[in-house]
Amino acid sequence: MNVPRWLLRHRIKVEPYLGDSAYGPTYGAPVEDVPALVAEEIKTVRDREGREVTSTAQIIAEPGLNCPPESRITLPDGRTTKAISVAQHTAPGLPVPQSTEVRAE
Repeated sequence: MNVPRWLLRHRIKVEPYLGDSAYGPTYGAPVEDVPALVAEEIKTVRDREGREVTSTAQIIAEPGLNCPPESRITLPDGRTTKAISVAQHTAPGLPVPQSTEVRAE
């Protein structure tokens, strides 16, 4: 069971992080119009290296969203941010929705 689509009221753009090159970070092709639920809140989280950083947005999307940490995200208000952490929420056999949670700068 996936998170109900009617809950995903916002639309975001995701440019998946591919790695670093001699010229800086590289990103995959942008994925436009991704259904999501965006909550702008300030929260301290840990990045992929274990450092404490401040997140200013929580994004809930359908499971399987291709958005590795450091991906570039354009929020509904036009602000561009980067993914800090990504969690795939699954609960096989339980009647709770599966989703992808992204914490962004």
